[in-house]
Amino acid sequence: MRIVIAIGGNALLQRGQRPDAEVQRANAARAVEALAPLAAEHEVVITHGNGPQVGMLALESAADPALEVPYPLDVLGAQTQGMIGYWLLQALQNALPRRQVVALLDQTLVAADDPAFAAPTKFVGPVYDEPTARRLAGERGWQIAADGQYWRRVVASPKPRRVVETRIIRSLLSAGTVVVCAGGGGVPVVRDDRGRLSGVEAVVDKDLATEVLAESLDADALLLLTDVPAVVRGFGGPDPQPIPRSTPSALRRENFAAGSMGPKVEAVCRFVEMTGDVAAIGALDEAALILAGKAGTVVTPSGTYGA
Repeated sequence: MRIVIAIGGNALLQRGQRPDAEVQRANAARAVEALAPLAAEHEVVITHGNGPQVGMLALESAADPALEVPYPLDVLGAQTQGMIGYWLLQALQNALPRRQVVALLDQTLVAADDPAFAAPTKFVGPVYDEPTARRLAGERGWQIAADGQYWRRVVASPKPRRVVETRIIRSLLSAGTVVVCAGGGGVPVVRDDRGRLSGVEAVVDKDLATEVLAESLDADALLLLTDVPAVVRGFGGPDPQPIPRSTPSALRRENFAAGSMGPKVEAVCRFVEMTGDVAAIGALDEAALILAGKAGTVVTPSGTYGA
């Protein structure tokens, strides 16, 4: 099978953990432990989030007295692709010594007039209590939003149109290479009327970008892996109910938060609608079980999958 797998940024840096390099390297190694069995048997593309990491770099850049202007988000996104891609690349090479593995820095095309630029929803950076988040928003000109019981900065997240390097990724897959790419949704770029690319101040949602990539690669399955075991109906309420199986139409009738589970649900629904294949959301450490239909939330045209 050709499988495209997205790892959530919070799976690489869990809530409350210090963002030290060794902490994240260890988390990347644990992620690869879950993914290596799939990569050993299938054609695999791995993408990853960067919300905690790009937010941390933005804080550092804004506080650096050597800079006249902080680095823009597209540049910071490229930095996280290199950093996280390196950790995943090395862990995969160690786990799969007979396979070729590459970590690719790539770009994602978005529309310059996307309405998301006027309505930020993408969470980046660390979590805060509400008073601290509101103080920082006032001091630094941020926009903030509630993320569960915490508050975080939100930035523009335009819809991905295409991963610019899709043809290169397809060639690498066809040669038997495990590919790590589209980190943080890819570096967001726009194309001018002369065909030239330039970066924009945004962070592309990695789940939506991963779906666009999976669709263009003719993937057989799309797995969105994070720090929760399944999609939950009534999350945060008195009677939460995990959803083990669903169809796109049934899942779209539910109500999910725009900045967190919403994009994941939209991505799996779109992939199944466009391809007729299988997509799933679930916990990173249950990757193999999710593909087998024994864990997570599995979405198919009929709502049935596996034994």
